[in-house]
Amino acid sequence: MALTVVYAADTGHVVGALALTGTATAALPEAADLVGSALPLRVALGDGRIATLPLSARELAVAAVDDEPGALAEPLAFGVEVTTDGKPKPALVRLASWPDDIALATDGLTLTVKVAVARPTPVVALVSDEQNTHVLAGEIPAQQTQVKLPVTLVAGDVHGVLVLAAGWAGHLTVEKVT
Repeated sequence: MALTVVYAADTGHVVGALALTGTATAALPEAADLVGSALPLRVALGDGRIATLPLSARELAVAAVDDEPGALAEPLAFGVEVTTDGKPKPALVRLASWPDDIALATDGLTLTVKVAVARPTPVVALVSDEQNTHVLAGEIPAQQTQVKLPVTLVAGDVHGVLVLAAGWAGHLTVEKVT
């Protein structure tokens, strides 16, 4: 049995994992072959409403990695590291956990991690209600714990939120705009 993962190319977060049988020498499929044009992550907003947060196949990559059963149950807790020549390493990395410290306000999403980052850390966030998805990108500056990504939202609305900060476990959650 081999583990194949689909991961966010910009941050390394595993967003899906498959346990495949067959030969290890088979060529890896492209991300679009596995997910179509986008990988839809869904979160319940309440009252039967669901937000879909689509990760474009263009932003995803595929890697064959060492068996890691936890990646099947909790993919966002793992990451793919790449070598200097851009090839994925075979061992997944367990990403640092952080409290669900995400704040949605009418003027943006604020993300706070628990310790200052050593170097600028890329962040990608998707914010979605049932109708619209906002794709936000930025970075936590070196020696800082926080980043604010601008987006205009309506106070009181409830949104599905996916946050991927390189080196930190991903969060898929529901947040109310304050």
